[in-house]
Amino acid sequence: MTEEILEPDLPIIDPHHHLWDLRGMLSMFPEPRHHFIAGLVDNAHYTFDQLNAHLTSGHNIIATVFMECGAFYNGAYGDALKPVGEVEFVNGVAAQGASGLYGPGRPCAGIVGHADLMLGSKASEVLDALHAAAPRRFKGIRHQGAWDADPEVLGPPFHAPEGLYRDATFRQGFAELGKRGMTFDAWVLEPQLPDVIDLARAFPDQPICLDHCGTPLGVAAYKGKLHERFDAWRHNIHELAKCENVVVKLGGLAMAFCALPEEGPAAGFGSEHLAALWRPYIETCIEAFGPGRAMFESNYPVDYWGADYAVLWNAFKRLTRSASADEKGALYAGTAARFYGLEELLA
Repeated sequence: MTEEILEPDLPIIDPHHHLWDLRGMLSMFPEPRHHFIAGLVDNAHYTFDQLNAHLTSGHNIIATVFMECGAFYNGAYGDALKPVGEVEFVNGVAAQGASGLYGPGRPCAGIVGHADLMLGSKASEVLDALHAAAPRRFKGIRHQGAWDADPEVLGPPFHAPEGLYRDATFRQGFAELGKRGMTFDAWVLEPQLPDVIDLARAFPDQPICLDHCGTPLGVAAYKGKLHERFDAWRHNIHELAKCENVVVKLGGLAMAFCALPEEGPAAGFGSEHLAALWRPYIETCIEAFGPGRAMFESNYPVDYWGADYAVLWNAFKRLTRSASADEKGALYAGTAARFYGLEELLA
């Protein structure tokens, strides 16, 4: 669907997107594919050219932050250090974009990698290697903790151990982030929000970002239950917002997990329809955290399940029509710049 770009001059830092080549991985999953895997088939190859096409599609994307996704690992480094290969690859993409040959935007100006924090204090070696691979751009890590008793919710690629963020060994590794001034992105499912709350309270000085509005669920065992679970989700969002070290990413709602919409990839809905679907979640998060601790994200190409890149940002802009210029400045760029140390891009 093609739409006129709303507020085309509004500066945006897209703080959450991936780069990958999943063509080999997708062949490993049996048919019928899980709904999430099915949604990635058309986006199995998403690297610089595809990213740049989206960043130059009309919205004023001045920079982006790459989010780890298990791509381009280098097995020659060994199991613990193989995620360094992903950061090396993305740093090259960032250098390509920074050349200026592809436009004024700065893709991957910030890089969030992965380290297995279940290494405990030995995760320090991995964190130092990740930083050394991109000393100007590496910002921190994500170690996802998504888990559910129903295996159909997540499908084959995921399933962290139950209660990962409460594990003592995990927290030994987590403590290494604070020693290095690194950020942490938390991806969990809505029922696990209390785990993030507990982690944030235990480490009140550690910057933590909750990804994807906490991932409300509308599939598998949760199908048709978004409405009945909304109050519990909202309560946990407000509890988490009491932790001043936590910010939230406003997005991820077009993922298949959320069923917002339920239809398949690029269902063709316009930004008005999507804004109406997402409004209760986005407005609750902004109310709880405030614009200074909230940032819009594309979560691309995963959110291609329900929204074209240009339409997705139009939907967000519809949701902030009544916001002030300062509030928009924070929600679309300022919070991301501060959290990921990209303030120079707004100078």
